[in-house]
Amino acid sequence: MRNQGLGSWPARRARMTPDRIALRHGDRSITYAELARRTARLARGLAAAGVRSGDRVAYLGPNHPAYLELLFACGALGAVFVPLNFRLSAPELEFVLADCDAAALVRTPEHAGTALRTGALLVEIGADGEVPLGADDEPEPLDLPVSPEDPCLVMYTSGSTGRAKGVVLTHGNLTWNCVNVLVETDLSGDDRALIAAPLFHAAALGMVCLPTLLKGGSVVLHSAFDPGAVLTAFEREGVTLMFGVPAMYDAIAAHERWAEADLSGVRTLLCGGSPVPTSTIRRYLSRGLSFVQGYGMTETAPGALLLDPEHLTSKLGSAGVPSFFTDVRVVDDAGREVAPGERGEVVVSGPNVTPGYWHRPEESARSLRDGWFHSGDVATVDGDGYVRVVDRIKDMFISGGENVYPAEVENEIHDFPGVAACAVIAVADPRWGEVGRAVVVPEPGAEVDPAALLEHLRGRLAGYKVPHSVRFAGSLPTTGSGKIRKAEVREIFG
Repeated sequence: MRNQGLGSWPARRARMTPDRIALRHGDRSITYAELARRTARLARGLAAAGVRSGDRVAYLGPNHPAYLELLFACGALGAVFVPLNFRLSAPELEFVLADCDAAALVRTPEHAGTALRTGALLVEIGADGEVPLGADDEPEPLDLPVSPEDPCLVMYTSGSTGRAKGVVLTHGNLTWNCVNVLVETDLSGDDRALIAAPLFHAAALGMVCLPTLLKGGSVVLHSAFDPGAVLTAFEREGVTLMFGVPAMYDAIAAHERWAEADLSGVRTLLCGGSPVPTSTIRRYLSRGLSFVQGYGMTETAPGALLLDPEHLTSKLGSAGVPSFFTDVRVVDDAGREVAPGERGEVVVSGPNVTPGYWHRPEESARSLRDGWFHSGDVATVDGDGYVRVVDRIKDMFISGGENVYPAEVENEIHDFPGVAACAVIAVADPRWGEVGRAVVVPEPGAEVDPAALLEHLRGRLAGYKVPHSVRFAGSLPTTGSGKIRKAEVREIFG
């Protein structure tokens, strides 16, 4: 095949395992042979509608077979797939569509009523899940020259710190990330992977969905996350593998059926987005389950560090060691690697690292220097090479001349009984310049005593790190990937 990218995957897998189930969505199953046929038909339909190599094709909708069919069809054409965050407002969506200059927008019925000002060709997916782009019933697959260096998709960051920017990921970036996952986990062709986290974020797509399809397993798509539906999938659909963020796993463990649910078929739980709290780890260990934790970002497609279950407790709080074909360093301002225990910035290099941001050469040049992507994350490394991510550089604040990293404080707050979620922000102080304020979400029915919480922290942290005040909230604003929007927390509680 001349196509060396993701667009050739359905045809390559269909010639090996045509009758295996590739996708399940509700009561519908799609084999690899069917996926190959549907992808080929859609690719020719897009071409007939005027989509050419290099054009951007956007998708607006929940997890759905059409998302993956469109991704692979774009790959067959050499077009660039742009998955949209359906939680964005209409103006935010319009910004993304204009920024990437989308040639076409394909959307599901749930979003048919969203009025968007765009010059893109608008394609509405039918209630039957079909993309109405005409082509022959049994078309020959396109085999256009697509190289690993060609852009495959542009994935827009959440925009939690400003305007969203598009991260370009090549076919090679995504493929090498899949290779890392297959090397580091026991994912096999008989796995059934549940995708309940949104596919418009890199982790669900890159860490579970694509590696499973590359290996020939089955992907079970849930359009939205529901803890009860996840437990049902574990029991009735034979799900063996799942990715989630800590908040999702906490919600599953808090479900009324958690204690009695049959989890015997679950083999692998991947978790990212933020470190897994100790209390969450304990809940799952009590059911005989442990986590494969990791650290990454959209710009690394997304894996960079991995902590395997063997070191889950001995390296508690660590994000692990670099992925197999990826290098990670923790460096000071001069680019020198820091000594064990010292703080520095996480920088990443490897074939899974983005070539840059869409039409943002200055930001690309700032982030990609001398072959290394500068993450903006602060971390330490222990004597065994395990990396512990401390915080974002921009979230750090200075209290009385001392650096305070909120994530370190939040980790200790999570250990206090009755705390479901928390965020630490800086507030102005006439004596110290800035001091911490803890914003706490109690567990349902729990009462958290602010004085007792602060006393708990004084026994674990240096005095300057202990917040000077506590506020309570029913919930915290989060991005679609489950990360807390610190800017909004500061605006509301600061």
